[in-house]
Amino acid sequence: MKKTLLLSVIALTAVIGAAAQNNGKSKWASEMLEAKHRMIIEEVQLTMTQQEQFMPLYEAMEKEIYQTNVEARNLATNIAKKSNPTDSEYLQAATALSNAKVKEGEIEAKYFKEFTKMLTKKQMFQLKQAEAKFTRSMLTRGKKPQGK
Repeated sequence: MKKTLLLSVIALTAVIGAAAQNNGKSKWASEMLEAKHRMIIEEVQLTMTQQEQFMPLYEAMEKEIYQTNVEARNLATNIAKKSNPTDSEYLQAATALSNAKVKEGEIEAKYFKEFTKMLTKKQMFQLKQAEAKFTRSMLTRGKKPQGK
């Protein structure tokens, strides 16, 4: 249960990040993305060189995850709006939503390999810790985290 909730919040932060990048309409989303990135930079203790290399890649990962979730949600939304969906359509939507989580993992694994080229092993661990810390702060405070 906790793992599912954590994955959902991580996906939410990815959605927030990509939405802020894509349309610039949501000040809140932009602030959340900025706060998350600040927390990662601080917690992982990225040097300026690492920041320049890592953050664009991290943002690209977030954008890919966002797109994966948008596609699955759009399919589910379209089927939910139908007046009389078939069992096959329900299964298609449920499968798409379930597979979105698998795709998220695949995307993370792909970028993880790239991240290891620019971060130390300790920083890789700290990255996961920082992401979890950001998620916890979103859940417990419901407002923008202030870093450490």
